Amino acid sequence: MANLWKMSQHGTKKRKLDRSTEDYMYFDSYSDVTIHEEMIADTVRTNTYRMGIFKNSKSIEGKVVLDVGAGTGVLSLFCAQAGARKVYAVEASSIADQAVRIVKLNQMEDRIEVIKATLETIELPEQVDVIVSEWMGYALLHESMLNSVIFARDKWLKPGGLILPSRADLYIAPINDLVVEGRLNFWSTVKGQYGVDMSCMSDFARKCIMNKDITVNPVTVEDVLSHPCKFAELDLNTVTLEQLRDVRGVFGCQCFGSSSIHAFCVWFTVTFPAEEKALVLSTSPFKPETHWKQAVLYLDDAVDVMQDTKVEGEISFASELLNFTMDFKMHGCAEYEMTTILPEPGTRVVASEFRSAPARLQDVPIESRQISACNMRSQCTVRIDALE
Repeated sequence: MANLWKMSQHGTKKRKLDRSTEDYMYFDSYSDVTIHEEMIADTVRTNTYRMGIFKNSKSIEGKVVLDVGAGTGVLSLFCAQAGARKVYAVEASSIADQAVRIVKLNQMEDRIEVIKATLETIELPEQVDVIVSEWMGYALLHESMLNSVIFARDKWLKPGGLILPSRADLYIAPINDLVVEGRLNFWSTVKGQYGVDMSCMSDFARKCIMNKDITVNPVTVEDVLSHPCKFAELDLNTVTLEQLRDVRGVFGCQCFGSSSIHAFCVWFTVTFPAEEKALVLSTSPFKPETHWKQAVLYLDDAVDVMQDTKVEGEISFASELLNFTMDFKMHGCAEYEMTTILPEPGTRVVASEFRSAPARLQDVPIESRQISACNMRSQCTVRIDALE
C-alpha cells in the first residue's frame, strides 16, 4: 500500500486546499502583467496562433467564435481581424478588465464581447461556430484549461464546428545534462582550490539537484539522446473528460551514441487544421524555444548508454496524483520510483522526488506525495536494455 502525503513544494505537510481556493489562486496568478508579457512576447506561440486563425479565415468569416481563457484578448482580436461576426472572450481573472480596454482601443467593441466569468458559469445567447483557446500548460496538461475547452465544446459548439487548435501530441526523449554533471563534480574540486575537502557534499548535491525537482528548462538539441518518441495524442474534437482522467501510451527509442542519461524531457505539439498543410506549434527542443520550454524529469543517478541502446516505456496520466515509476535494466537490474510534486496554481516549476528501490524488477512499496494544487497523476515505466 502506498503511503500518501500532502506536501508543499518545499516538502512540508499542508492542508489540502478546497476547489474554490485552488481556483482563486489559479486565476489570481493570471491577474499580473508578467505572465501575459511572457506569453505575448513568445513569438512562436503568438505568431502560430495568428497564422492558424488566418489560415482558417474561411471558417471564421461571418461566424461566431468563443475564446476560452481569453486573457488580454489577443486571440479574440485575431479572430475579429479574420472576419468573425461575433467573438465571446471569456476570462475569469481580473485581466479581463484590461482586455476590455484593449478591445476598445482597437475599435472592436461592436464585435468582441469580454465576459468576466468562468467558462462553466456563463450563459451565451447563441451556439458558436468556432472555439479558440490557448489552453496548454507545462508538459501540456499541468494547469491546462483543456477541461474547460471540452466543456465549451460539448455545450456551445455547433455540430461540425471548428476547434483551434484541434489536436495535441506528447513526446518524450532521454537527455544528457552536462550542466548538472558539472555541478555535481564541483564539490570534488574545492580541495584543489582552497585546501578544504568538501567531496562529501556530492551526495547531498545530487539529492538537491536531481532528486527534488522536475524542472521547466530549455533543453539543447545536443543534449537529446534519441529521436522524439510520441507517447500520446489528443483529438480535441472527440476526447472526453473521462478519457483525460487516464491518458496513457507507450514509447520506444534508440540512443544516438555513448553517453549518460541524466533525465527524460517531455514536450508537446498542437496542430491547427488548414486546407493545404496543417500548422504545428511545437515546444520541441529541436525547434525554436517557447515560454513552455521542456519539462525535465531527473533520475537518481546517471545511466550509461551506448550507441543503439534501447529505451522503452509506458506512461499513464491519471487524476489526483502525478507519479512516475521507472524500471531500468542495464547489465543487471535496478528499479527506481519517482514521485512528482506539482506546485501551487500559478507557479512555474514542477517539483519531483525520485526514490531508488532494490535492484530487482518486482513490485515494491511506493512512497508518493499527494497533490493538492493540480488533479493529475502520471505513471511511467521505462526499461533500458544495454547492448552486450
